Parts: sequence; structure tokens; C-alpha cells
Amino acid sequence: MQQSLGASGITVSTLAEARVFADHGFDDITWAFPVVLSRVDEAMDLAERVTLRLVVDSLDTLRRLQSTGYPFHVWIKIDCGYHRAGVDPTGEVALKLAHELSESPTLTFDGILTHSGHSYQARGRNALKQVAEEERRTMVEFSERLNRDGAIDVSSISVGSTPALSCVEHLHGVTEVRPGNYALYDHNQTVIGSCSVADCAVTVLSSVVSSQPGMGHCVIDAGALALSKDPGPGDAQPRTMGEIFDDYSSGILQRDFRVTSVSQEHGTVNNPMSVGARVRILPNHSCLAVAQFDEFHVVRGDSILDRWRIWRRR
Repeated sequence: MQQSLGASGITVSTLAEARVFADHGFDDITWAFPVVLSRVDEAMDLAERVTLRLVVDSLDTLRRLQSTGYPFHVWIKIDCGYHRAGVDPTGEVALKLAHELSESPTLTFDGILTHSGHSYQARGRNALKQVAEEERRTMVEFSERLNRDGAIDVSSISVGSTPALSCVEHLHGVTEVRPGNYALYDHNQTVIGSCSVADCAVTVLSSVVSSQPGMGHCVIDAGALALSKDPGPGDAQPRTMGEIFDDYSSGILQRDFRVTSVSQEHGTVNNPMSVGARVRILPNHSCLAVAQFDEFHVVRGDSILDRWRIWRRR
């Protein structure tokens, strides 16, 4: 659907995902994960079929790519405040990395890329707007620094996280956005403030399989291998392993029923329901939940319109 509207590039987490998208017509793919050195040969093979863009944040990795002699396309990953991966844009390593890459006789310097993962710690749209602006400003200022201090032209600036881009006010100076989980959303995103419950597109439909008298809870057939074990934001109250819909068509959740714990196949709901009752769950983390299944059931109301295969290769 997005290709038909003009989308040409895609971001992936793994080379397996990249191969799936390459097989289905995408020819501009960013592997937005620091290069795994033991998989460089795989990356080289795929780059023979499509434009594959790699991400580096260390001189060691850059030099390993350079040593292959292969004309890889390469982004430099910048730390814009998340402090997980990426080089410090105010430090000397970032300048040296940019110099070596821009002067490489074989590698192509595609630009600078970042992920505002610290947006997941923000709460509310105003706080998310601030993170989005911090991300944008950090990247634009680093680009200007490279041009000023190193005479290096940065042709592309790529930013992205689901919360930040759900609330961003402007993107002056940015050339590419990677908006993450905007197509599906989940309960985590509603807590953060990225979206409303009605915006969420993925649910897990389960059934009550056990409800013992006097126990005060029931058991459903959706455990960790359906919902994952992502506990959601640490400040979410009450704590939940998945919210339960009261009225799915209206985006209304139950006030008193939720999934409170999961084991491998079992899920526990904090109040009793009749055996056989259907329970529609809004997962905490739809990326992890979807990865447990082989297909989407595409629904409108009570009708299944289509089934879409989920390619779960690693």
C-alpha cells in the first residue's frame, strides 16, 4: 500500500528482514542496526541485488568494511540523547569517523542517522515535541559542524522514533524520517502519549480456558508466546501485560479487567470470566506480539477481509 503511494525506501532491523523486502520489490533498504561484522559477507551478497545502506558508529567497523573493497553505502549513527548506540556528535571520534568515511575510495557516505529512543521516557505530547526538536537540532547542528570544521558535505539527515515522530512539529533540515511503529501502535504508545487507543491497529484475540470458583481470576490462551513479556512502561498504573477491550469498535478499554501475568502459553486476567468468553487484548508492545504469529487477520468490524503472512525469519 505504501509503495503505491510513492514510498521507495524501507528500514529493517535484520538482514533476514532486508531479504524479505528485497524479494517483494523494495530496492532501497537501510539496515538500521550497527553492522554485525560476522555478517558482512551476507550484506555484500544482498547489496548485489538492492541498494543496501549500512550503519556504523565505530572506526573498527568502518575499517572492516573498507577492507572488503566492496562499495557499501554507509550511514554514520549519531547519539542524539538515547545513549545506547551512536557516536557523540560533540566528540572527536565523530569527526574522525566522518573524515575517514567521506575520504574512502570505495565506500559511499550516505549521511547521518539517529534514533531518539529516549522519547520512550517522555510523557505527553509536549514532552515528545521537545524530544523531537532535540533530535532534529542535534543532527542539523552536527551536519553544520562537519561542514564548518571538516569541509564535509552531509547530503542526508535521517531521524526517527515512534513517539517523537508522532508529535513532531517541524523537520527543518531533515531529509528522511523513520517513523517506526506508526502503522500499528500499541498500549505502550498510548501511555507515552503518541496516540489514542482508537489509533491502535493490532489486537490479540484470545479465549478464556479456565475460571475456577472463588479464585478471583481466569486464564486465557494468550501467554508470553502471544503477547511477549514486555511489562510496558514502568510508571504505568495499574501494571499490565495487556489491556482488554470493552468496546473494540469504539476504542474503549475495560476499566477493571486486564492481563496481569503471563507464562509461556497461559495468560492470567485479574477477574473471573466464563470459560469460552472471547477476550480481545491490546498488547503492550505490538512489534514483539506480532513476531509471535504467522499471519495477520485483517478485519473490519466482525468480518475478516484478508490474511497477510508475517515473515518471521532471523
